[in-house]
Amino acid sequence: MSLLPGRVYRTIRAALHALRRNVMRSALTTLGIVIGVGAVIAMMEIGQGSSRAIRESIARSGADNLMIQPGAASSGGITFGGGSGMSLTPQDAEAILRECGSVRAVAPVVRTRTQVVYGNRNWIPVFIHGTVPAYLDVRGWRDLQEGEAFTDQEVRNASKVCLLGQTLVRELFDDQSPIGQEVRVKNVSFKVIGVLSRKGANMMGMDQDDILLAPWTTIKYRVSNTQYVQSGQNTGSDASSGGTMGRIYPGQTALYPERMASQLADTPMPVRFTNIDQIQVAARTPELVPEAIREIRLLLRDRHRLRADEPDDFSIRDMTEMTRQLKQTSDLMTRLLLIVAMISLVVGGVGIMNIMLVSVTERTREIGLRMAVGARARDILRQFLTEAVVLCMLGGAFGIAVGRGSSWMVRTALNWPTELSVAAIVASVAVSVSVGVIFGFYPAWKASRLDPIEALRYE
Repeated sequence: MSLLPGRVYRTIRAALHALRRNVMRSALTTLGIVIGVGAVIAMMEIGQGSSRAIRESIARSGADNLMIQPGAASSGGITFGGGSGMSLTPQDAEAILRECGSVRAVAPVVRTRTQVVYGNRNWIPVFIHGTVPAYLDVRGWRDLQEGEAFTDQEVRNASKVCLLGQTLVRELFDDQSPIGQEVRVKNVSFKVIGVLSRKGANMMGMDQDDILLAPWTTIKYRVSNTQYVQSGQNTGSDASSGGTMGRIYPGQTALYPERMASQLADTPMPVRFTNIDQIQVAARTPELVPEAIREIRLLLRDRHRLRADEPDDFSIRDMTEMTRQLKQTSDLMTRLLLIVAMISLVVGGVGIMNIMLVSVTERTREIGLRMAVGARARDILRQFLTEAVVLCMLGGAFGIAVGRGSSWMVRTALNWPTELSVAAIVASVAVSVSVGVIFGFYPAWKASRLDPIEALRYE
């Protein structure tokens, strides 16, 4: 304190001495600032915690993920809704990975919903997905809790192996290790070779850990027991290729014998292909999602031989719009909470102005006496302004403690996500000083404008 200029030091000491003369009134004066600053910090930390929880939920759900579904099937003038068509094949997935530069990983998916049985326990998981090992990369599930993932060879062999999610392990095995055990899916025995790491609920509230993953060939041909589908559209020259997903069983033998060129010209036949329920795609970065959508749409329209005037026989869904809406909602709620907290700061500032005006009235004779012995108007202005700023800074300090404590109580008692906001603390201190200057200036100015003679006569 001694390092400060003598005039400033004397002004601060006089201000503190004046405030100590009526401690209760000073404390009640700062109460509005304490509540306002505490509310600002608590609301900002709760808002930032909510935003972080939303970002984590989006990340778990896959901000860079795309879902490609077949279009709607129709019969007799009746449309069965989106996803009911049979227009997607494993070869489409291979082509997307091979030809779309914005795509990082691709996984075909075959879905079913049925009971999973182990011993005398049973459970119907939310998801039973037949897929390929790349699915774990697409969904950010690269690290397993234990065991190992199935391989491309096991997909080609339609091997009866599976991976279980945490919820399924809890319901069937009481959280005991299921590795090496067998579960039954529609009387088909699957050997458990791995357990997925915990992922939690997605943005729609669905439990992502309530899942069973297996080779898509096993789910389609052993569990669902579906056969090849006849289609009138040409799916491209790799429909019977020896690619990873095109070879259903091991070996280099094609699914169908190749016809001679003359046979193809004389007797064109529709291509038979294996349909899948959806294709999951991961873009290289979330920013490349629009480019990936454009490339996939052009590729699939070309592969499905769709004319320019024909609509897509597939749909591509991404999370961009949902992510944007959730972020906007979170930001809006944070701003609303901040506005409410700022209103309390304004109310606290008005309270300080009111009390400082009362203080000026009570100390009129003191002001007159100080002016009479040589104090100038700017000295009086500086003293009362310093008192207002000190009050606000004390209120800000207690408000920081109240805000941090409130944030901790919300996190502990209500289990709401919160996050420390250094910016909110710095802003609260700055706002406290600003409130002191703004709302303390008028009382200080009024005190400095008093006439010394009239002030000494004041009763």
